Amino acid sequence: MKAHPSLTAEHEAWRDTVRRFVEREILPQAAAWDEAGAFPRDLYRKAAAAGLLGLGFPEEYGGTERTGETPVADYFLRIVSAEEFARAGTGGLSASLFSHTIGAPPIAAVGSEELKRRVLPQILSGEKISALAITEPGGGSDVANLTTKASRENNEYVVNGEKTFITSGMRADYYTVSVRTGGPGAAGISLLLIERERAGFTRAPLNKMGWWCSDTASLHFDNVRVPAANLIGEENAGFRAIMHNFNSERLSMAAGAVGFAGACLEDALDWARQRQTFGKRLVEHQAIRHKLVEMQTRVHAARALLYDTAWKLQEAPREPQHVAQLAMLKNFATDAMQFCADAAVQTLGGAGFIRGTRAERIYREAKVMQIGGGSTEIMKDLAARQMGWGA
Repeated sequence: MKAHPSLTAEHEAWRDTVRRFVEREILPQAAAWDEAGAFPRDLYRKAAAAGLLGLGFPEEYGGTERTGETPVADYFLRIVSAEEFARAGTGGLSASLFSHTIGAPPIAAVGSEELKRRVLPQILSGEKISALAITEPGGGSDVANLTTKASRENNEYVVNGEKTFITSGMRADYYTVSVRTGGPGAAGISLLLIERERAGFTRAPLNKMGWWCSDTASLHFDNVRVPAANLIGEENAGFRAIMHNFNSERLSMAAGAVGFAGACLEDALDWARQRQTFGKRLVEHQAIRHKLVEMQTRVHAARALLYDTAWKLQEAPREPQHVAQLAMLKNFATDAMQFCADAAVQTLGGAGFIRGTRAERIYREAKVMQIGGGSTEIMKDLAARQMGWGA
């Protein structure tokens, strides 16, 4: 039986493609790359060759706009990809390998033709890495009040400020950076493309609880001169481009969280069927069976909400009720992931506490899923406001 009525044969064929790539290129090395704190840069090129990086980008720049008869703006193709990559149990790899899915869309959507042709083919071929730099040390998710400033001087912008928690922050070649070019609030924000080799642009790595093989960094801009041709879209119109990105990012995070929760259930169930205690298998103990059922319940419920939300967003992406549901989905799915990660480690016992197991990696990464892309608290307030409750 299909996972959802909206899934076609082409969706399932794409699932097979992604699953084969994950099983061949990632699963055998996932634990070692996590311990090493990095994965080979060549993986970007391999992913591009498999058609994974170009998904949803215009074909004229090296992207893939259709899979058979299915347009890849289709949310379900993105869900399938996120679910299958979650099987590797390494969120840091997915975050960095696909950091271009948050860094490059503003370029594709509102960038000049010259800018698109200059950078998108390199990004989508895996030759260059793209990152998005929005968050600041003092502001967190308060995008409208960011302080990194870009002052116009003739045909250049001079950028000063700092960004933090930036995925692919150390290895990226191109950074889509939010800057203040105008007055206070959302109306004064622009986006600039800043290349890593610009004088005055430095990066510092950040050590994290999870996502070990993702190169997260703080960025520092000290009188960095950027050509005006690197402006993405119109000046002081960057906030809308940033907001436009969030729906896709949050849906992908929710899909990944559902996939991670499912992977934890798989590992817990496999262990419970094999492990013997007090003369019988773990799965024969009522307490363990009940734990597994609760995990399955949460996975099923989260997946049902995920697919329902994707269908609604596909029909009307800007409908306030649908945006509210997406915010609630992001919270519900990441809560399910956290619960299932905890339950899996508990079921595996000592084995779950040993580094190198999939459940252990997912356990370390559950919290970042409840923070990144909009924290639990921000998602609750966003949902309330979209539904017209309060301010």
